[in-house]
Order: sequence, then C-alpha cells, then structure tokens
Amino acid sequence: MHPLRYLLVSLLTLFASTMALAASSTIAYIGTYTGGKSQGIYAYRVETPAGGEPKFVALGLAAATESPSFLAIDEARRLVFAVNETDSFQGAKTGAVSAFSADPATGKLTLINQQPSHGTHPCHVVLDPTGKFLLVANYSSGSVAVFPVAADGRLGTATAVVQHTGHGINPQRQEGPHAHCVTFDATGRFVFICDLGLDRIEAYRLDAASGKLSPVPAAGASVAPGSGPRHLAFGTSGQFAYVLNELTSTVTAFGYETATGRLTEIQTLSSVPADFTGEKWSAEIAVHPSGKWLYASNRRHDSVALFAIDPEQGTLKFEAAQSSEGKIPRHFALLPGGEFLIAANQDSDSLRLYRVNQASGRLQPVGGLIEAPKPVFVGFLTTE
Repeated sequence: MHPLRYLLVSLLTLFASTMALAASSTIAYIGTYTGGKSQGIYAYRVETPAGGEPKFVALGLAAATESPSFLAIDEARRLVFAVNETDSFQGAKTGAVSAFSADPATGKLTLINQQPSHGTHPCHVVLDPTGKFLLVANYSSGSVAVFPVAADGRLGTATAVVQHTGHGINPQRQEGPHAHCVTFDATGRFVFICDLGLDRIEAYRLDAASGKLSPVPAAGASVAPGSGPRHLAFGTSGQFAYVLNELTSTVTAFGYETATGRLTEIQTLSSVPADFTGEKWSAEIAVHPSGKWLYASNRRHDSVALFAIDPEQGTLKFEAAQSSEGKIPRHFALLPGGEFLIAANQDSDSLRLYRVNQASGRLQPVGGLIEAPKPVFVGFLTTE
C-alpha cells in the first residue's frame, strides 16, 4: 500500500474509533455495600456500536461514600442521589441520603450535600415525577422521609417523615415494620410503599407544594401473611401492578384503578421453579419496555425469572428462571431501549450482561463476567 494511502486509512480508522467513543454517552453507575474491595459508587462507560453489543469500560470509583446500596438518577440535571444504608450518621441513630453532581465525560460524582434519612438502614430512593422531591425508604426503622430538591440538586430538610407501625407473622423478619421501596404510579398522583414487615402496600398522596404525605388507606393492599412485599413495578399500560414478595419468592399481580389508586389482587405465583426446595429471597422486579415480559431476581436460587404478561388480563405466566451466573443477584436493570439486561451479583463481585430475545423475552449471556466490588444496584445516566 502506498505510504500516503496507508496514512489516510490509519487516520480514518483513528477518527472513526474516536467518534465511536465520543458518541458513547451512557454511564452505568454501580451502587455497592462498602467494605473489603468496595469504597462507594463505581462508574462504567457503556460503549455500544451500531447493531453491536454493549461494552462496559471501567472508569473506577466515581464517589467514595458509605454503602450506597440504591441510587436515583436525574438525567436532565445530571444528578445522582444515593442512600447510605447505615444506622449511624453524624452521631445520630439514622442512615443518610447523599446528592451528587455527575460529570458525563469522566463519570466522576461530586458530593453536593447529605441529609439524615430519619430512619435506620435506608434501602430505596426515588425522585417524584417533577424532580422536586426525593423519597427514601428506611428498612430497619420502617419509616419513609421526603426531601425537597433544589435546582442544583441540593437536598433540603425533610418535609415529611411517615412512621409505619405493626408486625407480621415471621418473628425473625417481620418483628416490626420494614419499608422497602417507594413507587409512584404513572400519573404521579399516588405513592406506594411496600412494607416487608407488615405484608402491606401502603398508599399515599404527595402534596406538590408542601412535600407532605397523606395516607390513602382504601388504595392500599395486603399480600398473603409472611410474604414480605419488597419491590413494586407497574405495567406499561398503567392498568396493572406487580409486587415481588421477598420472603416467599412470589409475584402478586394487581389490577390498578388510576382514578382512585386502588389495587385489586389478581394472582400470585412463584418466581422459582416448583421443584426448588432451598432457601430463597427475591430481590428486584422490572417490566420490559415492550410490556410483554416481567423479570424478577432470586437470591440463593441465583436466577433471573421471566414471566409473560397477558396485556388484557394483566396475569402472568412463568416461563423460566435463568442463572445469574453469580451469587446473590440483588439487583438488575434493563439498558435503555430494552435490548439488554444486566444483573448485579453481590456475593461474587460481578455483573452479568444478557441480550434480551425480542421475540421470547429469554436472556442470552453476552461476553464474560464484568468485575465490580459488592454490586447491589445498576443505574444509567444517558446524556443525549
């Protein structure tokens, strides 16, 4: 090849490679339990060539912070909020919640401020649809707190703290209330809190002006005693909701009335195969953007379960429980677009990426395991 032509080809190749890297605008943030190899939140750049498979390029420690086990990401303002799942903060018996600004070029997170979570071991955090309030579920104390969010992401003093009371039938796991997640419906009018300790999904309204929570008892629902509701996901039509029960590894499907917020149980079925008799704790639940499938992770069985969703009835059909190829898949997430799913294996320090079969919903492993220390959450910041 002529030297000038060789130089031109080399420059074009380099240019194409550089443009591919520049076009990659998605950062994956990994929440962890700190200790051992983990120091906080880790970042990966997700590089996806046209029609190809994503590659997770490690960017290292994004922010050193204690046990950021669940995150909420505001793409528009490039903000990341994290619970600090502890029982002590600034000398008080409480966990904390932290606000960070994100640099999409490097993945680095800069701490804006922190607030006490007003309860111990906060385990879940979510922004309201307007982005004006952040809600936090405190697992061990069974409480939920609301924080105003300034335009720059700064967290204000809590505007509301709701304390649940009571207990369930499991003396080891349901000796008291255990708020495990906060979920808004599609309209943003109703807020649902899964309380593992009470076998209840409690319903509230959030006042958009004051940030206060008002209970809506008639809209809440119970699950079978000893089930331990953990996380809730709405179907894409907004007419159905699905609750993952941790203690029994079951999923309960509900009909949902958007006008009243009322949940009506339709069915409950197992998220693990019928012949499995070992210890099991389910963890995360998500509906595919197509609305056709629901996924749920099972710890100890170490799998991601697949259910087909009946779009008219909202009922589920168990299809498979596929290996997470690691230990204790606490969390998983569908990548933007729904073509891929990634599972976080807490006890094997790994992430497993899958391609989602768009015809069947089944998962096909992609590449090798991705190293990550004590991963318990995966979330994405896409800046395009």
